[in-house]
Amino acid sequence: MPPRPPSPPLAPTPKTVFLVDDHPVFCEGLSSVVSQIPDLVVCGTAACAPQALAAILRLAPDLVLMDISLPGKSGLDLLQDLLALAPNTHVLVISMHDETLYAERVLRAGGRGYIMKQEDPDTILFAITRVLLGHVYASDRTATSILESLSRPRSAPPGSLLTKLTARELEILRLTGQGKDNRSISQELSISLKTTDTHRAHIKEKLGFKNTTEFVHYAVRWVGDQL
Repeated sequence: MPPRPPSPPLAPTPKTVFLVDDHPVFCEGLSSVVSQIPDLVVCGTAACAPQALAAILRLAPDLVLMDISLPGKSGLDLLQDLLALAPNTHVLVISMHDETLYAERVLRAGGRGYIMKQEDPDTILFAITRVLLGHVYASDRTATSILESLSRPRSAPPGSLLTKLTARELEILRLTGQGKDNRSISQELSISLKTTDTHRAHIKEKLGFKNTTEFVHYAVRWVGDQL
């Protein structure tokens, strides 16, 4: 595959970026990557959705780099809340989770792009620049997948049963696969135990599991496949 052409330089006016990630080491590394773009500065960071939402609305950065996995509200929830209050905000999601499951959800929710943390710094810089220039960023694989889904007849079944799950259900599936029980999941997502039980019941119903054992085994295998 031929290399991507370089993006044109950004406008000379300094631009700001806000980072949302609960891993300080990664956040520091991402800040260093951002600093390689001339006239782009990190104006703030946050480790959770409520803190991020308040700061972003106050600072009005040109770009928000956001993870999906956050304590309490997920990054997808934050994205939806943010764009409801500030619809012109440019958000690029950068996450460790499989883009085939999340990229289209992010774009449909109003995000301007999705890139995985495993990408090299040059690709991350390319994505940041694309979004700052007003474009949408998606990997070639994601772009092809979205175009193929649009070209299919509406009666065609989805490529994966996981497309039936909501963002919250995917988050609970992931945490289950990491070995966390219902109580731990409830605490991490700041929801009631009853709500967690209800979500898990919906997941089992949508994916056709006969019992909790089947569900847990599947969740563990699914998380393992992403490592």
